[in-house]
Amino acid sequence: MSATIESVEKSKPVPINMRTDAKKRNLIDLAAAMSGRDRTSFILEAACQKAEDIILDRRLFVLDAAAFDQFERALEDNPIRENKCLKQLLQRPKIWDRAPR
Repeated sequence: MSATIESVEKSKPVPINMRTDAKKRNLIDLAAAMSGRDRTSFILEAACQKAEDIILDRRLFVLDAAAFDQFERALEDNPIRENKCLKQLLQRPKIWDRAPR
């Protein structure tokens, strides 16, 4: 862990301020309530998880020539297939984007 991160972890809490529209705030509040958390805890947990995912996805991995050839063969032998059901599901309007009844 770097010295910068360690010093930040040991410091006192600092504010994070943001503005949003009512629709997004209500969405966050609903999800927070459904998960038994307050808005701040919910937002911090979601933001930290996303930050960790991005950092981990950017990690470099190195393969020797033989392993890389094996990796390429595996990709060629298993092409991505179209999944019509998944495509339809992803095209459906999200429940939070629907107009209230």
